[in-house]
Amino acid sequence: AEYMGAKQRRLCLFVMAFIKVVKNKAYFKRFQVKYRRRREGKTDYYARRRLVAQDKNKYNTPKYRFVVRVTNSRVICQIAYAALQGDKVLAAADSKELVRYGIKVGLTNYAAAYATGLLLARRVLKQLKLDSDYAGQVDVDGEAYHVEENMEGDRRPFKALLDIGLARTTTGARIFGAMKGAADGGMHIPHNEKRFPGYEAGEKEGNLDASAHRDHIFGIHVSNYMEYLQEEDPDKYATQFSQYIKANIKADGVEEMYKKAHAAIRKNPDRVTPERKHAPVKTVTGNKVKTSKAVYTRRVKISNAQRRSRVEQVKSSKIKAALNA
Repeated sequence: AEYMGAKQRRLCLFVMAFIKVVKNKAYFKRFQVKYRRRREGKTDYYARRRLVAQDKNKYNTPKYRFVVRVTNSRVICQIAYAALQGDKVLAAADSKELVRYGIKVGLTNYAAAYATGLLLARRVLKQLKLDSDYAGQVDVDGEAYHVEENMEGDRRPFKALLDIGLARTTTGARIFGAMKGAADGGMHIPHNEKRFPGYEAGEKEGNLDASAHRDHIFGIHVSNYMEYLQEEDPDKYATQFSQYIKANIKADGVEEMYKKAHAAIRKNPDRVTPERKHAPVKTVTGNKVKTSKAVYTRRVKISNAQRRSRVEQVKSSKIKAALNA
């Protein structure tokens, strides 16, 4: 400031006077934090609001969502709907269940996602006693199929909206494989074929290569890659397909494996409850809790009248003790 001229000092003071503090006390008093799951980066509330909101004239009818999540080791599909207490799940299927249908390996690829969606569709339709009315697409050809265009019974088909969470909607993504499996299984999921494998966008209208889509549904793209690696790089084949080799699954048997699995799913989509390998660690009977170590007694919640009665008993006992003393 000592070396500034009078004009420079006046200019400096003029600039300093108009610096605005944005995050002042008023800002922080009015600051509202976002929802917890938004802060954690888990939920897209822009999409969820539209998936959950139901018309008031529907009289509390649930708005079902076909929820698909793909992890590193499995594909999870659920039929869920929103309630005030939180989301409730009507039915669920996991690609780990495909093992008992003959699919022991590749539980996260497109074919496994399709089979998981098919399993959930047949399971929920059987649960709602709609499985006989809506068989879906039995002869899978990769073409687009909409059950609402082929209504067979008096009851309308079961409708659910696709919920993909934060996944990217790229062409050929596995989430659309699960959706295709559910649609072929007899569920009504509004969609088009623009994100299926084999779809090519044109200038005006695109075109779906149904044979390419069918190859993905039956894992033929996997068997082709297996044959390629066996010829070009046997060491990489032994590493990348070690579980296939261990399960004695060869490239020419992949398609038949998925065909048999689809037939088995349609025959019996019920969930199998695993048997207990050991006795339960903890059993609760009334307010008695028995564990492997001891038996504990929980305090039972009492009513207001019981609490007042207990207070009177304690008071009377204390008074008697004081008088006797």
